[in-house]
Amino acid sequence: MNLFVASLIVFLLAYADVPQVNSLRPRAASTEAFPSGEEIPLFGNDALSVTDPQGQAAGVDRTAPVGKSGPLQDSSKLTLIRYVSGEYAKAIKPLPAGKEGFIVHIGQPLDANMLDRQVATHGAAVNTGDHVQITKLEFRDKQIIVDLNGGGRGKKRLRDRIHLEMGGIPTARTTSTQQDSGPPGMQPGLGSTLYLDFAQALPDMAPEDLKRILSPFLDFNRQRSASVQWFDTLPIEMRRAIQERKPIVGMDREEVVAAIGKPEHKVRERDQEGNDIEDWIYGQPPSKTIFVRFTGQRVTSVKQFPQ
Repeated sequence: MNLFVASLIVFLLAYADVPQVNSLRPRAASTEAFPSGEEIPLFGNDALSVTDPQGQAAGVDRTAPVGKSGPLQDSSKLTLIRYVSGEYAKAIKPLPAGKEGFIVHIGQPLDANMLDRQVATHGAAVNTGDHVQITKLEFRDKQIIVDLNGGGRGKKRLRDRIHLEMGGIPTARTTSTQQDSGPPGMQPGLGSTLYLDFAQALPDMAPEDLKRILSPFLDFNRQRSASVQWFDTLPIEMRRAIQERKPIVGMDREEVVAAIGKPEHKVRERDQEGNDIEDWIYGQPPSKTIFVRFTGQRVTSVKQFPQ
């Protein structure tokens, strides 16, 4: 009997740390407590998502003005020109005259004091309540330039004049680059210009995105849409070509711009009969190049190389 008791004691001592044996021991009551109302983080405090004071997740750009992603596409530029350039709006704020215009830093609060100073210094080309028209859009690496009522950037009339002196005698030579004259009744240089500065490559955007960026200055609500009305008046074959983004014979310059944008190069000359001929060149050989020829006001031929 003593031998059995001694063997049992040795067995229990040898397996005292085995989990199955420990599981038979009574568990001590937990003494850890949490303040009422505090949530226990699932993965610890370090794994919590960080939020800004407005409660939005960090890393999310709250000031991003557009809904698309990636760089601005050529097709998007054409859509912006078609549906924003030429549009009418009502001015919400006075806008300055002069070529300096007003710089809008996208993603930052509007500097109202700077706008007031620009208007006081250069005068108001546009006043609150005025009906204005977007007469030109220009795309640069980090900026979109918006001209209103002809823009504040002075444009030279008809032809640039280059003054030379030969043997002390001043002469003048005219270039063949014709400047945009703007819509009727709106003289270039007498309007206002907004410089939309993105401080980075232009993001892709739709017409409603650009109008939203301009909304602190312009109200597009209840204004007639010049681009849509103009498009609806075109013959069906012209509308189809513009939608398919291809120039066709019979188009005028405005329709070609709506279809494929402004050309990279223009060449003007006269044919043997004295007719004015203008070639719009898109691309550069040996890459895909499109030649659109105007005789007078209409396209008379469209050629693409290579075929």
